[in-house]
Amino acid sequence: MLFQITGIAALLIFYGCYFMKMFLQRRKGIVTDQMGKGKDGRAKYIEITMKIIACLVPVAEIVSIFLNSDPFPVRVRIGGALTTLAGVVVFAVSVAEMGDNWRAGVAGRDKTELVITGIYAVSRNPAFLGFDLVYMGIVLMFFNWPLFMLSCFAMLMFHLQISYVEERFLTETFGDEYRHYRKRVCRYLGRTQRRRMRWR
Repeated sequence: MLFQITGIAALLIFYGCYFMKMFLQRRKGIVTDQMGKGKDGRAKYIEITMKIIACLVPVAEIVSIFLNSDPFPVRVRIGGALTTLAGVVVFAVSVAEMGDNWRAGVAGRDKTELVITGIYAVSRNPAFLGFDLVYMGIVLMFFNWPLFMLSCFAMLMFHLQISYVEERFLTETFGDEYRHYRKRVCRYLGRTQRRRMRWR
């Protein structure tokens, strides 16, 4: 029961942050959801697919929480709970520090600024990192194969969104400022000046 309460509370806070941010931006006339809008080709396919899978995963998570399957030892489930909570914190902080520059998907027509301070000084994509941590944590707490496969596919789509859509857009929009930032800060976690590091 404790894991179920933890899982439900984490999802409520996590998605509560997401939708509250959308609501607050809408009141300012900002369209937060830009996934698939004004794009074509691979970029549109990636964003639309990402949006669909991002809607399916929470459904699978909620079903898994209520089924409360527990094939893993308690220590693994505790690790999953801690991972989930870390993901919620990382996501909430990243959304707050992005301010009104935050979008779901690439906003080609909106005027935004490149945020490189705070949590963005140690991760170029902390919001996606938050998603990944929550997904992995829920899987460890309530493992089942459908949840595992959906979560893995979602994380793959997030990675493709970053590497094939967002990074190209940011390079085109911010030029050398983003290139220098990319040299200093890793895609997911860490700082480096060395281009040869593999987890860039």
